[in-house]
Amino acid sequence: MKALLISSSGGHWVQMCRLQPAFVDCDLIFASTDHKYYENVTDFRYFSLPDASMWNKPKLLWQALSVLVLLLRTQPDIVLTTGASVGFFGIFFGKLLRKKTIWVDSIANCDELSLSGQKIKRFADLYLTQWPHLARAEGPHYVGSVI
Repeated sequence: MKALLISSSGGHWVQMCRLQPAFVDCDLIFASTDHKYYENVTDFRYFSLPDASMWNKPKLLWQALSVLVLLLRTQPDIVLTTGASVGFFGIFFGKLLRKKTIWVDSIANCDELSLSGQKIKRFADLYLTQWPHLARAEGPHYVGSVI
């Protein structure tokens, strides 16, 4: 089984890396918006993706296309993310390509789900929050936190 673990930089990356042991029997591929993160995952393939936000639509489009190309190039069976826009596109395109998709909303979003987390619900096969009070019967679900 091949799994793509994709996230933006900073806390999203740290949380995603902490989920790595759950995929011990998988061929892992990592992707993030910081080109230096390959140093953290030297035993695995790593891809750097453009950073973007909703305030810069051209960069957001470039990021979306880059994620789609990555998915077509690597053909993962599972796409896992802890968020931000690069993770949103990973889940969105992953679902369109009929991959299993897992969204774990960042623990930083303690009062409400992230904007990406709110929008991704219908595309994620497994939709998780790291805060029990944000869990809902229809998702996101709470099964613990990674920090």
